[in-house]
Amino acid sequence: MIQSMTGYAEKIFEIRTISLKITIKSLNHRFLDWNFRAGQLSELESRLRSQCQKALSRGRIEVFIDIQFTDPAHWEVRVNEELLAKLIASLEQVSGRLKRDVNFSVDNIFGIPHVIEMKRKNLTREEADFIEKCFVKTLGELVRVRRGEGRRLKSEILAHARALRQAVREIEKLGKKQPLLIRDKLRERLKELGQETRVSEEKLIEETAYMAQRYDLSEEIARLKSHLLYFQELLSLKTEEPVGKKLDFVAQELFREANTINSKAQDIAIVRRSLIVKGELESIRQQVQNLE
Repeated sequence: MIQSMTGYAEKIFEIRTISLKITIKSLNHRFLDWNFRAGQLSELESRLRSQCQKALSRGRIEVFIDIQFTDPAHWEVRVNEELLAKLIASLEQVSGRLKRDVNFSVDNIFGIPHVIEMKRKNLTREEADFIEKCFVKTLGELVRVRRGEGRRLKSEILAHARALRQAVREIEKLGKKQPLLIRDKLRERLKELGQETRVSEEKLIEETAYMAQRYDLSEEIARLKSHLLYFQELLSLKTEEPVGKKLDFVAQELFREANTINSKAQDIAIVRRSLIVKGELESIRQQVQNLE
């Protein structure tokens, strides 16, 4: 299954005691890079990461969970009564000396360190299971988005691959004529040097054969066609196995063969088509590097 590494999903969930907004963003990365931001849910991180590893193989995964605890029973409030009593007594003394009331509001009390401590109770098993279930649903939406993007990328890659195959067929056809072109170039060169009559036809044929073998493109063309066939097979796989890295490797091999053809070509028409091949491969590599 062709799948992109980029995607975005966001969902909101709610039960009686908590409400959630889960956001998952996926970007390109060589490996699976997990980034989790939900400070109040650190005890659940390993469970959620495990679910992510089951669904995805590559990509930078940025997870943000905004949780609101709607049930007051979730919180423990502890008041340091001794410290608060000392503060009140000190204020009364100050009020007596200044002969005016000095007081403070409840908001002021919460702002004084160590007087009031609010601590969230641990999640119940039901709440933890609910959060994990919601995360899996959001993750499923991300996978759906990534697969949709993967289908679009696959369509673009196939279009480039078709143009590439056409250029290879033309190179193969032109490559068969290259020995004749080499012979004509040798004959023209000898004529320019005034040596045409001094070189026998047998010697010319021998030199042409040597040059034709040296600049023969058949092996590179055969490898290009073989790599293209494997490339097509990878794009057609119906399994869940990620193929992005393999496609990128095959594209590199295709690029290497195209470079060799370009360096060995004796016909400007072959050079032009090898440049077309390299251009299509560059586009393919850019798209492939977005695939899982």
